Amino acid sequence: MDRVSLTKEYLAEVAASGATAAELVGSQPESKLLNGLYQGRYLSRPLFLGHQEQTRLAADLENMRTALVSLPDRLFGGDLAAFARAVGMTDLQVSAILRSRGASVTRQARADMYADATGMRLLEFNMGSTLGGMDNADMCRALLDHPVLADYAERRGLTYVDTMREQVNNMFVESGFEPGSRPVVALTDWPSSFENLAPYMEQFCERWQAMGLDAHPCHIGQLDVRDGAVWLGARRVDIISRMFLIEDLLESGEAPSLMDPVLDAAHRGEVKIFTPMDSELFASKGALAMLSDEANRGLFTEAELASLDRILPWTRMVRRGEVTLEDGERVDLVEYALAHQEDLALKPTLLHGGHGVLLGWSDDVSPELWREQLTGALDGPYVIQRRVVPEPELFPDAEGQLRQWTVAWGVFTVVNGYGGAMARATTVESGEGVVNVANGAHAGAVLHEAAPAAAAVEE
Repeated sequence: MDRVSLTKEYLAEVAASGATAAELVGSQPESKLLNGLYQGRYLSRPLFLGHQEQTRLAADLENMRTALVSLPDRLFGGDLAAFARAVGMTDLQVSAILRSRGASVTRQARADMYADATGMRLLEFNMGSTLGGMDNADMCRALLDHPVLADYAERRGLTYVDTMREQVNNMFVESGFEPGSRPVVALTDWPSSFENLAPYMEQFCERWQAMGLDAHPCHIGQLDVRDGAVWLGARRVDIISRMFLIEDLLESGEAPSLMDPVLDAAHRGEVKIFTPMDSELFASKGALAMLSDEANRGLFTEAELASLDRILPWTRMVRRGEVTLEDGERVDLVEYALAHQEDLALKPTLLHGGHGVLLGWSDDVSPELWREQLTGALDGPYVIQRRVVPEPELFPDAEGQLRQWTVAWGVFTVVNGYGGAMARATTVESGEGVVNVANGAHAGAVLHEAAPAAAAVEE
């Protein structure tokens, strides 16, 4: 089956049961961990993926990641600093990246996607340790408390990946610690956001404690670099699990004094950072523009190109001159973007959480504003990207009626491959253009069909 047929079948069973949203969310409202971030906003059912959909999506994301992390070698002769500047990093940020570069690029990532009429389409590819949604398995378990979903999942062989456990495995593998070694981990945020996130981080660290990490929440200003080590109070830190972002370096003139001692300690081998700052490079939308650019197609394998064509919308850096469209037509970028405002989004290459995104089709974006912002973005760290029109998903409401929601999928990749998925959604009627938790989106999880049992081999 596929996601559409699984959804239709499940919703028919929900309708027959008479269950409402308040019942279907299961025990999620009772979770301290989930409520610490989502504040009671939960979707009333999971999303579904058929087995073939899930395996192809995982393969497409793996092919895209392979192409993505190869860009410094394929386009810049291995010069990571040149690649960093090309995607919009400042000299300060480039220096930070070079000082905490990992031996290999992390496999921990989350592809943010819409499902349109053609399949799953990428909005952005987030990479590293700053990803939200690692708690999606808690949502799955809570949703499966309801007998309608539990029965349906059992009959259809639906399952999920525990993304948080995969995250812990990623940390052991990529930081070089053996399972059972119980490293001291500082889950480290930036001072300006720590106060709001601290309760959630405390709950998160409690879960990590049970999974083999001696984990403690803090902000970067609470770490002390001395005596050849990094300390959190009296604890010598083995791994800094990074929640702070490369963009935090630009917050104020004092930011480097907070980050530099930690990055220097990592460069000297006194502490591991999970994940190193170089992951931020490959999460840049500027890197997606390089993958999308017609001029670079000869660099990639047939499998990589097939995956890119399936999931990556047309994306270009905002530069003067001609570009190639999907059908091969050559056009002037600025003229085309001005004439096709409703088909395009203007996005900064490095910011997160929808910050700075301008949606050309939004009612409050006039042609004058679009022209002003587009011309102001020329030769800066911005891309334009083809609009992806998501197909609405139906969810039961408080009265048991079905309402249309706009859903952003978050699909994880991990050391072991496919790392599960999560969802954020707003009602279609709300008109929200950027779907994220900060804008009041509801959170949800994803169940997928397990691999079918292998057929018995006849003698």
